[in-house]
Amino acid sequence: MTKTQWMVQSKKADFNAIGAAVGVSPVTARIIRNRDVIGLDAVYQYLHGTVEDLYEPMLLPDMGRALQILQRKIEEGKRIRIVGDYDIDGICSTYLLYRALCRVGAKADYEIPDRIKDGYGINESIVRAAGEDGIDTILTCDNGIAAIDQMELAAELGMTVIVTDHHDIRQDDQGKDLLPKAAAVVNPKRKDSRYPYPDICGGMVAYKLVKGLYRIFGVPEEEWLELMEFAALATVGDVMKLQDENRIVVKEGLKRMGRTRNLGLRKLIEKNNLNPDRITAYHVGFVIGPCLNASGRLETAKLALSMLLSADEQEADRLADKLKELNDTRKDMTAKGVEAAAAQVEEQYLEDWVLVVYLPDCHESLAGIVAGRLRERYHKPSIVLTKGEEAVKGSGRSIEGYHMFESLVEVQDLLLKFGGHPMAAGLSLEEEKVEEFRRRLNENAHQKLTEADFVEKIWIDVALPMEYVNEPLIQELSLLEPFGQGNEKPQFAQRHLRIRSARVAGKNRNVVMLSLVTESGLPMEARWFGDGDGFMEEMGGSRFMDVIYYPEINEYNGRRSIQAVLRQYRFG
Repeated sequence: MTKTQWMVQSKKADFNAIGAAVGVSPVTARIIRNRDVIGLDAVYQYLHGTVEDLYEPMLLPDMGRALQILQRKIEEGKRIRIVGDYDIDGICSTYLLYRALCRVGAKADYEIPDRIKDGYGINESIVRAAGEDGIDTILTCDNGIAAIDQMELAAELGMTVIVTDHHDIRQDDQGKDLLPKAAAVVNPKRKDSRYPYPDICGGMVAYKLVKGLYRIFGVPEEEWLELMEFAALATVGDVMKLQDENRIVVKEGLKRMGRTRNLGLRKLIEKNNLNPDRITAYHVGFVIGPCLNASGRLETAKLALSMLLSADEQEADRLADKLKELNDTRKDMTAKGVEAAAAQVEEQYLEDWVLVVYLPDCHESLAGIVAGRLRERYHKPSIVLTKGEEAVKGSGRSIEGYHMFESLVEVQDLLLKFGGHPMAAGLSLEEEKVEEFRRRLNENAHQKLTEADFVEKIWIDVALPMEYVNEPLIQELSLLEPFGQGNEKPQFAQRHLRIRSARVAGKNRNVVMLSLVTESGLPMEARWFGDGDGFMEEMGGSRFMDVIYYPEINEYNGRRSIQAVLRQYRFG
């Protein structure tokens, strides 16, 4: 089991003054400060930001140029091909641009690379196919910023290229951005960008372009606002921080999602038995998003895009069924992969500091998910390798303190290809080099890491005794939604609770119902969701426990009571 260390956030501010200024309790003001929201204007926008606060698209570099070119090409009747990507961000970006271009009368179509055959982003065969098809202009979304050679080929073939992307940009020896030779490169990460918040996804960049396009062609703004749910889907699905304008788009987009006019999305919500009036960022990240992603993982992302574009009820229904089915298959395959990977770790690599697991039969599109689960289970950098057609392919997920991309740079002589960032990476290598790859990564890790790096830090917002929790506070906490990356659900903690009773419930014995008592004698109902029998075994004869919790209102048979949903616990 992963070692954990409970830490209380200690960021400083005058929480009474902030709370009084924006009309919330000092507890809520402290939580907002813990999310690095600083200054009264920023706090007010965090709580009450609206679509009026979204940034002007023209602040994005090359946006004016991109729109000017598109306007001319549309008016001249030239053929435009959108080239997207096979994940949820790429699917939503492609959808947004295709819908918008069709709306303003463009001759547009789209291409999405095949994950296994094409790999990520635009490649030479896609460029050549566009040339053969008589395409005049290529418009990329969620990719293209690193496609230096591909853009040169497109220029040789006489095509105009507009890049819209959000990924990091490589630099030359002088520290200048290495940009592809395209007619326009719209990316908030450019060094010359004036865009106030660069951490937006590809779907958001596309959404901004749509706003500019609709303005030029006189499309009512309401039609642009109607598409916001797809910018929200992309933002949550691509695990962007739910801060600044991302937070506004997701908050507004989630509200619109429940009453969406998009047939495919509505069917997908139905198939997963979600309440349309209560779609949360969790549902997007863990239910809707994985269904859209499953198409690109196991078949083709064009399935998901066809569902979103469908205007026929029966077709939308059939495609939503298919995506749900693919995601269920993906879940089963992932569970088997995690089981096999964990067995390998337990038998052979438990002492390793970097886990490198080779699963030849695992579907290569699932390697990253399996690596993520290993990282969660052991709190160690984890790389899962699978057998590709020409070489071993792998995907890695890291922990704070271990820069995965730089670690791969150190062993690049063993690799055929690799790319990534501090927390995740992809790579390929020859099968006979797997053992040396594992050995050298671990040798290098011993130079950089210490045992302390493998202790997972659990951050507590406030050490808040249950005596201070009431219904108004719980209602106030809902102002902080949507929760997700960069805006995590608040965590409170209380020590030395007496265990009055505990029992396992639920069809799968995955809920523990607890009756606890605080040191001052206040009774407290609590729930733990997880392996109920494992919890009871761990508890043994313990009479006291410390908990990290989130308070909720429990309604049962017309009776309302406050209960604590436990996030972490330790017996004492």
